[in-house]
Amino acid sequence: MNRAISFLQSASSGRAVLILFVLTNVVYGTILGYSIPLVLSFSPESILFDMSPAGYSYAEAIELLKSLGPDGRNAYLTIQIPIDLVYPAMFGVSYALMITWILKQGLPKHSRVHLLAFVPVFAGLFDYLENASIVAMLYAFPDVSENLVKSASSFTIAKSGLTTLFFLVLLVSLVYLAIWRLKKGQRPIGNKG
Repeated sequence: MNRAISFLQSASSGRAVLILFVLTNVVYGTILGYSIPLVLSFSPESILFDMSPAGYSYAEAIELLKSLGPDGRNAYLTIQIPIDLVYPAMFGVSYALMITWILKQGLPKHSRVHLLAFVPVFAGLFDYLENASIVAMLYAFPDVSENLVKSASSFTIAKSGLTTLFFLVLLVSLVYLAIWRLKKGQRPIGNKG
């Protein structure tokens, strides 16, 4: 774990964080602006598995898969899922580096607080588990087992919870950085005047 933290600390420069942040959000924008609307065009009243932070029941999962129809399920499998195979890794790496960069501004290198940088990594891992479960449901339909849906829903809830936790950690880290800089007599970030 110490090695991983040391690697993140050495790799987390302001420039690397900025570049990865932009690239990650271009991919996320593609998902929100293109692939999800495309899949939903086959069932406009539905909410996709990826966008159900509280999870879903077996009945809801079957209803979604049915309402998408063959073309919608194919679009989910061949368009949404491939793009969403890139995003979790980018999310995990980009935001782990961002948290590390923020925290290393004012914390000792060996502080245990640096472990918070792994929250987005775990969110990304659960996103992959969610994606694998969605692929399994798409392939299995109409013979989708209740256990598969329960697993998929659990992964979706875990991903959503960890993503929310990441944004809380980010907010607290930014507040900490601003306070630390003010106490050190430095100008706050973005204050050029």
